[in-house]
Formats: sequence, C-alpha cells, structure tokens
Amino acid sequence: MKIRQAVVMVGGKGTRLRPLTDNRPKPILPVLDRPCLSYLIESLAKGGIEKVILACGYRSEKMAEAIGNGSELGIEIVYSYEETPMGTAGAIKLLEEELDDVFVAVNGDVFADIDLKKELEEHETSGASLTISLIEVERPNEFGVARLDGTGRILEFQEKPKPGEEISNLANAGVYVIDKDILKYVPKGEMYDFSKELTIDLIDKGYKVQGHILNGLWMDVGRPADLFGANIAAARRKGRTDHSDAVRGSKIAGTFYLGAGAEAIDCEISDTVISAGSRIIGSKVKDSLIMAGCTITGAEISGSIIGEACVIQKGASVIGSVIADGTVIGENETRRGTQ
Repeated sequence: MKIRQAVVMVGGKGTRLRPLTDNRPKPILPVLDRPCLSYLIESLAKGGIEKVILACGYRSEKMAEAIGNGSELGIEIVYSYEETPMGTAGAIKLLEEELDDVFVAVNGDVFADIDLKKELEEHETSGASLTISLIEVERPNEFGVARLDGTGRILEFQEKPKPGEEISNLANAGVYVIDKDILKYVPKGEMYDFSKELTIDLIDKGYKVQGHILNGLWMDVGRPADLFGANIAAARRKGRTDHSDAVRGSKIAGTFYLGAGAEAIDCEISDTVISAGSRIIGSKVKDSLIMAGCTITGAEISGSIIGEACVIQKGASVIGSVIADGTVIGENETRRGTQ
C-alpha cells in the first residue's frame, strides 16, 4: 500500500523557548543552520511521502519563508492555516476532505531524522487503525506513554503521568499512521487532542492501536536546553570538519560545529555550535549555541543560547541565559539566568 500524504502539525507558539520564538515559530529554530523542521520533512520524503501539508498557526509567514515548497526534495509542500487553534486532532479534522484513506500525521515541533518506512510497514502488517511511534525516554512523566502487549499493540495510554506513576518509559514520539475512518470520532469545530483524547477513546472502543519503536534520531525541542541538545547531537553525528583557517589560534574541545562564513579566532571553545556568519574573537565559549550573524569579542559565554545578530562586547559574561535576537551586551556587562 502506497501512503503518499503527511500532515505536519506546526501551530504551537513555543512559549517555553521565548525570547527565541518571539520572532519565529519554534519548528524553524536552527539545528546546524537548518530549520529544525527540515530534518523531519526530509525523513518524510525518504519514507515515500509525496505531499506534506503543514498545519500552521503562529507566524505562519515565517514558516513558509523558511521551509519553501518542497521542490528541492521532489515533494509538494502546501500550507494550511488555522485561524483558531484546534488541537492536534482538530487541526487534522479541518483537512479531512483532502486526505487519503491512510495518511501520516506528525508533531512538527521536534528534531527528528527517522526511518518512516518501517512504521508504515508495521501499520500495514499489524492491521491497526492507528500506529503511534514510541521512543524510550528518561523522563516519561513529561510525555504521553504507552503500555504494550507482546505483539506491540497499545493496551493503555497515559498522558503526562505524575512522577512515579508512569506505566512505561515508552513515550509518544508524535509520528502517527492513521486510517482516515477514525476521524469520525473527532468532533467538528472543537479543540481536540490526538494523544490526550482520540488515542484513549480508540483504545476504549476496542480499535487496534499499534506501537512502533522508532528508529533514528528523535529529540523534543520544547525548552532551550533541548534546542542546544539537538544541535550538539546533530553536530556529533556530522563529525568535526577541518576549519583550520577559520579557527586559527583557538583551542577546540568536545563537539564543535562552525557554520559557513563563521570564524572563531584566538578562542577557547568546547561543546559549542557557532552558526553561519558569526565572528568570535578572543573569547571563551562552552556548552552554547551561537545563532547566525553574531559578533562576540573578548567575552565569556557558558551554557547559553545567543540569538541572531547579537553583539557581545569586551569583558561581558553570559551564563546560563537565552538572549533575544539583536541584543547588544555592553562591555563588562553580566547576564545570568534566562533573559
């Protein structure tokens, strides 16, 4: 069976990532100078998807500008705009008439580079009405989690349980293969959530809901630390590139990425991603993400995310902070904690 459509739900505001999301939707925050969402879309294309529908809300014009029409991947990307947030299942219900009998739906606010074909195969062979990707996590209370039987069927689904009350550590990774028929249980014109409401309703009604253990790289990017972690994971997988001229005089340790046109001269840097066009001179930087077009001179940056086009001047110190785009931090100024 050929499954050709995917709906990607990208309507959230990303409030926990402010101030970085004040100017852009969360799914286009950068991972190695690419929109985070682009990795997921590429995975969908590799899995045989031909048409991706982006269910957009917040700052959707920025989404279209960053993601484009899919031509470079040989697929079609179209945009569906929600005037009022309808929840994950509600957003799909709005598209019901455009959807094939079986389609894929994905939460688009994650960093994911996955093998979709295996989940599609499991959906077909298991005879399920709904297949949900699952991944082992260390903090299951932050996710929806599933309990499976020996065949992979989901027997019970629990949304963000209290610590110590989790039925498993298998978290919902937000990649669904859906028989369109089950959308009849989603009310029209109402806020309705896929995992909190529809999945539990289907299990209660006796539908077969299958769990698929995900293959590939998947990370939630709901918080600044998660965005940094996604960048470091991608940089680690990409491997170190020789930037001898662009990092002259610098000591580099740990995982490191340097974007196009960026340079780090006479610096001490460890476990850091420096995005395109940023220039760092005579500074100490560790455990940080420097977004594009920044200028940092004689400063110390630790455990921080620096937004685009920031200027950090001599003697300044930025510790454990998230700095908004275009911020100027003056000489000898100190920032601690989220700004």
